Amino acid sequence: MALDPIPQVNISRVMGLLEVLDDAGSRYDVFRLAREVNYELGEILQVIKAAEMLGFVETPGADVVLTAVGGEMLRAKVNPRKQLLKEQLQKLPIFRAVVDALRRTDDKRADQDAFLEIFALHLPAEDSEALLKTVIDWGRYAELIGYNPEDQEVYLDQAE
Repeated sequence: MALDPIPQVNISRVMGLLEVLDDAGSRYDVFRLAREVNYELGEILQVIKAAEMLGFVETPGADVVLTAVGGEMLRAKVNPRKQLLKEQLQKLPIFRAVVDALRRTDDKRADQDAFLEIFALHLPAEDSEALLKTVIDWGRYAELIGYNPEDQEVYLDQAE
């Protein structure tokens, strides 16, 4: 199982990027974008990478360009937006691994430590806790997975 890490950015920042691109006519120079939204270059590159992994933008040359899927995401109402994000998340190996692991349990739940171990094993250069926090953030937004902080459990969202 080859897992690729995801950039540790809040999904709301990805949505904000899509809105900025839409307002700018779907295309922006990355360096100008970083200046105008007042992000460090490294920060905006992480947001762009996240949006690119989700299929919402492409990065030809020094530009970032909204894709058709990104535009669809912006125009969608809340529930279709969550459904579209869920579909995009399920294309990412790290989310497939989490969902598959949860499906294999009897109650569709697992202790967060199980995922911290998986991430530490497959992505030793990454901060497992920060990565899990991001996976939970994106997964909860899409209603793909949930998290119970009291039990420190990750679970499959029942609509799944």
